[in-house]
Amino acid sequence: MLTRYAEVPAYVTKDGSEIRELLHPAQHGAQNQSLAEAIVRPGQCTRRHSHLRTEEIYHVTAGTGRMTLGDRQFVVGIGDSVLIPPGTPHCIEAMGSADLRILCCCSPAYDHGDTELL
Repeated sequence: MLTRYAEVPAYVTKDGSEIRELLHPAQHGAQNQSLAEAIVRPGQCTRRHSHLRTEEIYHVTAGTGRMTLGDRQFVVGIGDSVLIPPGTPHCIEAMGSADLRILCCCSPAYDHGDTELL
């Protein structure tokens, strides 16, 4: 399966980030995971949330952000990866003047119903 970035429509998730589902079971045939790009605009922060079943990995491809993971906060930048275990409250804020771009890998695949806003 091949997807092309320019052909994947963006939408806004429950946490407020702009998402492009690059590979997802509902659309592309993946079975056990999904891969998406999230964009958080400068000065914006996603809503604090958790996922009941899903393990997530964030990999920063552009910009700088402040990650809140459970009760910890730390700065992330290009090349950094963050593991978000199921049930862990988290959010991320874009710092500086550039978009924060993150590749998000979810297993099992992302599902709105698995997202709990806190």
